[in-house]
Amino acid sequence: MTGRRTVACVHVPAAALACWGLGRTLWEGVAEPANALAFGVLIAVGEVVRRCPAERSGPGRREGAPLGAAGALAYALLGEVGGRPTSHGVPQTVAVVVAAGLVGLVPYVVRGGSPALDPLARRVLTVGFAATCFQPLYDTGTLRTWGAAGPLCPLFLVGLLALTVLCDAVLAAALARARTGWPYGPLLRDELRALPGIGSAICATGVVIALATAVVGLWALPVFCLPLLLTQFAFRRYAAVRATYRQTIASLARATEIAGYTRPGHARRVAALSRAVGRELGLGAADLDVLECAALMHDIGQLSLVDPVPGGATAALPTAEQRRIALLGGAVVRQTGVPAEVAVIVERQADPYREQPVTARIVRTVNAYDDLAARSAGPGAPLRALEGLRLATAQDHEPRVVEALSRVLAHGGRAGRGLAGGA
Repeated sequence: MTGRRTVACVHVPAAALACWGLGRTLWEGVAEPANALAFGVLIAVGEVVRRCPAERSGPGRREGAPLGAAGALAYALLGEVGGRPTSHGVPQTVAVVVAAGLVGLVPYVVRGGSPALDPLARRVLTVGFAATCFQPLYDTGTLRTWGAAGPLCPLFLVGLLALTVLCDAVLAAALARARTGWPYGPLLRDELRALPGIGSAICATGVVIALATAVVGLWALPVFCLPLLLTQFAFRRYAAVRATYRQTIASLARATEIAGYTRPGHARRVAALSRAVGRELGLGAADLDVLECAALMHDIGQLSLVDPVPGGATAALPTAEQRRIALLGGAVVRQTGVPAEVAVIVERQADPYREQPVTARIVRTVNAYDDLAARSAGPGAPLRALEGLRLATAQDHEPRVVEALSRVLAHGGRAGRGLAGGA
């Protein structure tokens, strides 16, 4: 219920602002139709380009339509076009953004997808905020009175957009918290960490478009949008390469299952639960990716065994043998090109948990849980497995990790989309 209230607290004001902007614009008429059409087309094209391929989204993966966002912010900060003052105001700014956003949703809906309303709601609120802070001050000459016009205008615009993207990060984290139930702090941290990348590019492009349009007119739109569009396509290629890389890691992790060393689906289950536990403990997006990759490959060292361990549970082996398997697994992982942190997690699976990093403790506990749950038959298997872990917290498992696992299981084991989810 709290999540629904959070979503409503964002969607209802956005809907009210959208209705107000559309209503005022329809009642008073469109000011400077050519400007409104040009920026509307730019925003709609940005939305369509974003939604053409299926892209991963989530906390820490910022604006999926940078071109549309930059165009919307530029229109909100537009004071002149070709040296002539504009008069579109806040209501028309909101109306153009809403109309263009809805047009951009059409191809996505036609292909059978459900409309993503959260990004549109955030866009309406943030653009409305930026326009409200800029348009009245510019139209009344207050910016000149404050000394924020002329050479200082770019600095004022950059500061305003920085405040705008911070507000957007807060809204994005709140909506992600409402949709997933994950802790708010790590979600907000991931959003803020992503701002210096695509967020700074969006702000810079929005400012440049607004300032250039004031001097040279609407020809500035295609000229200054091209670099951001090329960057978006380059990032998409990079994302496609990473997707292929993730699939390769997931396929390699299945080698132990195909060879009969571990149970079918074991690596995928451990990876998904490990990611969920890491999220519950407040790990950031980068640490979660490392954790999930290590969880997928934590059993790869068992391929060195002549005879498979029953059920793949190496906990019954002597400590020296467990460490040998873990070190061999780490050596294999290092040859795959993954970050060194992944190999460290795999190598340290047999160490005492107090000497392990928290990511290795998570994999160790979740792996033991999956093994215990597989041995116990009946509907009470998860509870019996958790009880077994709690009894072993004095020596084998960190209590904090065990309790985080318990909370994740109580919430249905929500892990989010990641390596295992995409495998």
